[in-house]
Amino acid sequence: MPKKVKHRKWHKGRKRNKSVETRGTNLVFGSFGLKSMESRWITARQIEAARRAIIRYLRKGGKLWIRIFPDKPVTFKGIEIPMGGGKGSVDHYVFSVKPGRILFEIDGIEEEMAREALGRASEKLPIKTKFIKR
Repeated sequence: MPKKVKHRKWHKGRKRNKSVETRGTNLVFGSFGLKSMESRWITARQIEAARRAIIRYLRKGGKLWIRIFPDKPVTFKGIEIPMGGGKGSVDHYVFSVKPGRILFEIDGIEEEMAREALGRASEKLPIKTKFIKR
């Protein structure tokens, strides 16, 4: 969750099928990475679950970088609330992922270990991903 935001509630935005990511597409920090192949909203809980899966597998070795941050608020109105009454309260935060975005980077371990750790992380995410190396 962001510490401070300019606007508490955002517009939802429109789904664009053909869009491909232009920023965050190259490995910058680590030697191995996890790249998205689909577009979807990834929640803060899913990012945290993937991070925990990687950290648990790495134990004390290696370093992890998370290249995405969930700053888009998603609002929710309670069940059986009638129409009107304004926009609902903020329920959770998401990051809108497009194909080609690097999600996680790892360094300081062998390729087989990195492949296994990032594979476990990809099982926690709702999108198809690809293992990449420098």
